[in-house]
Amino acid sequence: MGEKTVSVNRKASHDYHILRTVEAGLSLLGTEIKSIRDGHVSIREAYVRPQNGEMWLVGAHIAHYPPAGRDNHDATRSRRLLLHRREVRELEHEIQAAGTTLVPLRLYLKGGKAKLEIALARGKKSYDKREAIAKRDAQRQMQRALRRRS
Repeated sequence: MGEKTVSVNRKASHDYHILRTVEAGLSLLGTEIKSIRDGHVSIREAYVRPQNGEMWLVGAHIAHYPPAGRDNHDATRSRRLLLHRREVRELEHEIQAAGTTLVPLRLYLKGGKAKLEIALARGKKSYDKREAIAKRDAQRQMQRALRRRS
């Protein structure tokens, strides 16, 4: 069984330099996983925070699952990430030492389970963002010129 990407945080690659990525599981309620399978999720404003030796996904929006009725979940509650203790310690240490942060990149289904790809990232300065936009525009212009020639 392959992977099915449910949600991508495109804003993250624009705002941050991605240093490394880690795959984490999510501790979810039944109505949450059903809503994720339907694709009703947004991780654009989410971030990952260490707390009491665990990692938590904060600010992710998983919409209510309509058939659940009154037994639904809170759409923006904090959700625990499933990582090994060693990984949690390493990430906590890297966050404290280097002035970096943990950002969710994408949420996907793998083998019937929801997984979150999180990145250790350092914020970009505004001139870095302008430079990236200029490079992307130049690349597009080159591709257009090549298409016109052939």
